[in-house]
Amino acid sequence: MDFTETDEERDLRAAVSAIAASFGSDYYLRCAREGRHTQELWSAMGEAGFLGVNIAEAYGGGGGGLVELSVVCEEAAAQGAPLLLVLVSAAISAEVIGEFGSDELRSRWLPGLADGSTKVVFAITEPEAGSNTHRMATRAQRDGDDWVLSGTKHYISGTDDAEAVLVVARTGRDAADRAQLSLFVVPVDSPGLVRTPLPVDLIAPDKQHVLHFDEVRVPAGNLVGTEGDGFRQVFRGLNPERITGAALGVGIARFALAKAAEYASTRQVWDVPIGAHQGVAHPLAKARIETELAALMTRKAAWRHDRGLPAGEESNMAKYAAAEAAMHAIEAAMQTHGGNGLASEYGLVPYWGMARLMQVAPVNREMILNHVAQHGLGLPRSY
Repeated sequence: MDFTETDEERDLRAAVSAIAASFGSDYYLRCAREGRHTQELWSAMGEAGFLGVNIAEAYGGGGGGLVELSVVCEEAAAQGAPLLLVLVSAAISAEVIGEFGSDELRSRWLPGLADGSTKVVFAITEPEAGSNTHRMATRAQRDGDDWVLSGTKHYISGTDDAEAVLVVARTGRDAADRAQLSLFVVPVDSPGLVRTPLPVDLIAPDKQHVLHFDEVRVPAGNLVGTEGDGFRQVFRGLNPERITGAALGVGIARFALAKAAEYASTRQVWDVPIGAHQGVAHPLAKARIETELAALMTRKAAWRHDRGLPAGEESNMAKYAAAEAAMHAIEAAMQTHGGNGLASEYGLVPYWGMARLMQVAPVNREMILNHVAQHGLGLPRSY
């Protein structure tokens, strides 16, 4: 097994890092605190071709895969500028539309996703269903040449900054009374689609919303793939979301550790820098070990996904490991800074919030442990 990155991957890593560093954490935090999107950084990444590295060349993308897109997510985050919408727009929506969409849907949406001029976010979560998609209430019914969507989606990221939403809806039930799901591309300006802000205390540029679908009509051509094939399509998109989420977590951990190492090397209270004391150094070293382990699992999951190999367990493990590594790294960094760890000047607390979010979304730790217990260990299903 060769762990050496290719020249192309190294060049991609360096180029993404350079663009993200030119904006940096000061820019990201300013946008987050002012409640505005990191549009300038997003546009710069898109113009360089980095937001579409996993999209087919025929549609203006780079023709790569999740290995390359993970590099983009990790390096931007490592410079203090995590791009959360990459997880839903480039990872889920582009992957699903590229794999299952009609020629018309691909031609309509993929070029904009590739150059960053278009964002398509993802809507699956519902207030009464949580992780149990069989309880999904949002439904879509065929009416002539249209589909009509009704229902509510909860905690949907970035709909105020997107052109369309990839919506998961129930289109029927099977013989066991389980929901049959289908996916639809719904423009955000569709009549009957109402967006309501969902206030959270997380300091981040990307906002959360509740979406209400009041008999929203979309053309039949906006159905992605085959009616009732939504479960397979969703899981084709969720692994990329977990993998890129893991890469984001690895990047946040790297950013936090770099900040902490710099502070611990220069901050001197007695005769030596505080980093010379094991009580400071060991938590940072432990967090670095966890970060490197998470990075390895993330790469393995992306590698398997790109080769069409089963990657569900690896994707979940990577997401779990990276979220834990990010949380431990940012907590160690804050502890290293002492009281300064809470000061706005040092800008660590918002990344703590992002790391904590990664332990809950897009799938929480407990559901990942359920998955590994059932599929990795062969234990009876617990839910």
